[in-house]
Amino acid sequence: MRALTKLGPAAIDLVDRPARALDAGLVRLEVTATGVCGTDLHLAADEYPCEPPVTMGHEITGIVTEVGSGVSPTWIGRQVACETYFSACETCRECRDGRRNLCRSRRSLGSFEDGGFAPEVVLPALNLHVLPPGLEPVLGVLCEPLACLCNCLLDPSRIAAGDRVLVIGPGALGLLAVQLAAAQGARVTCAGLPADRRRLDVSADLGAQVTTDPPDEETFDVVVECSGAAGGIAAALRAARRRARIVQVGIRGSDLEVPWDLILYKELEVSSGFGSTPASWRRAMDLVAAGSVRLDGLVSDLVPLTEWRRAFALVGSPETIKVALDPQH
Repeated sequence: MRALTKLGPAAIDLVDRPARALDAGLVRLEVTATGVCGTDLHLAADEYPCEPPVTMGHEITGIVTEVGSGVSPTWIGRQVACETYFSACETCRECRDGRRNLCRSRRSLGSFEDGGFAPEVVLPALNLHVLPPGLEPVLGVLCEPLACLCNCLLDPSRIAAGDRVLVIGPGALGLLAVQLAAAQGARVTCAGLPADRRRLDVSADLGAQVTTDPPDEETFDVVVECSGAAGGIAAALRAARRRARIVQVGIRGSDLEVPWDLILYKELEVSSGFGSTPASWRRAMDLVAAGSVRLDGLVSDLVPLTEWRRAFALVGSPETIKVALDPQH
C-alpha cells in the first residue's frame, strides 16, 4: 500500500509499504482520516525522534475491519479514534504509575511504529475508543490532541472556576484549550496575530474574548501556551500574574531565549504534559459525548494522501484550523 513514510534524514515521501501482520491483541483499521500535527512537521524536519523507515501519522480515526486472536469480534465495523502508543515496557516506574507516555522504551505510532498516513493501520485493541454517536467520523482526528490537552490541563487540574485564562495561539490546540478552560468555569481570552482573524473568529464563537494586541502583563491566573513560538512563550511569562500557572502545550522544536527570571520573580508554576494517558482519553471522550467540547467545524481541510505536500503547507496557514489527510484517495 502507498504510505507517507519518513525514509531518513530530511526525507519523506509516498512509497509502497507492506501491510503489517495481525498478531494477537491487534486490530486492523481502514483509516478514515489522520490529522496532520505540528509534531509531523517537526519529525519531517528532523526535530523529533523517530526510527525510519516508518509510516507517519498518529491522529488516527478509522473503522475496525479485522481483529487478531484474543480480541472481541464486536469491534469489527466500529468507528474509532486511537491512542498513539503501540507498546511500552509496562515494568518501569512510569508505566506502573499509569504513565506509559513517559516510558523510555515507549514506541509510538507514526514515529517508531507504522502510523495512519496510509489506507490501513494495525495497532493494539487497547488503543481503541468508539466515537460518540452522531460525531462526524473525520472529526475523530481531534480526539488525540484533545486527550493530550486533558493530560496537560486536567490531570491534575490547572484551572479552577473563575480563573482568568489566556490561551496563546488560536490553532486547533488553542481552540480545544479554549473550550476545556470554559468547561472548568474559567473566563477565557484567546490571543493571536492579526493574520489569525479567521481562527480568532471561531474562538469568539466558542465564547472567548479575543485579542491581537500583546496580552496585558501580570493579569492572568493561568496561561496556556499553544503556539510554540518564541514570542508566544515570552508573552506567556509576561502575561501571568504573580503565583500564576503556565502550561506549555506547543512544541518549540529548538532552543530559545526567554525572560526566565520572571518565573522566579513572580513565583510562577510552569507545567506541561507529554502526549496522553488512558485517563486523559476517557476525559476527552466524555467531554465530546457530553457536548462540553465541540469538534464540528474544526477540521478545515481534508486533503487526499496523494496531495500530502499541499496538506503540510496548509498547516502553517492562518486560514486553516486542523488539516487532515484522507488515505483512501
